[in-house]
Amino acid sequence: MNLRQTIEEIVEKHLPDASHFVVDIQIVEKGPKKSLHILIDADQGITIDTCALVSRAVGDEIEAKELMDTAYVMEVSSPGVDFPLSSRRQYHKNVGRSLKITLENGETLEGKLSEVDQRGIQLQIVKKEKGKKAAEEGVFLPFDQIRKSIVVVSFK
Repeated sequence: MNLRQTIEEIVEKHLPDASHFVVDIQIVEKGPKKSLHILIDADQGITIDTCALVSRAVGDEIEAKELMDTAYVMEVSSPGVDFPLSSRRQYHKNVGRSLKITLENGETLEGKLSEVDQRGIQLQIVKKEKGKKAAEEGVFLPFDQIRKSIVVVSFK
């Protein structure tokens, strides 16, 4: 098992409950110091207190097991609004919100996420045709055709 997988198991062990999950773990080596970036989330959102609790517990276990051979900086946070969705669980959490989707073929779609299943997502897209009233159309997108999905934040 590699270092990333080992750290992911440690993080999962220290999450408060089953509603919390690991989004991403990155180990970045810049110069003499390593940076460990841990992104966690929860079905109902995450608090800074949870990030701090996980950070302390994970840091203590990494030190006790001497997993990092050099000095390192660790950051535990939640994914920002500009961080692409990467798991089915994140899609479920964002049902009802607008997404900007980039497909594998380079096409970009924007619409409201209405459903998520094992195969993909259902996106409600507003189609505007000249001289006609705008109509909403459901489009099914399989996960293997989605390159990137970002939640669109509206300040209206």
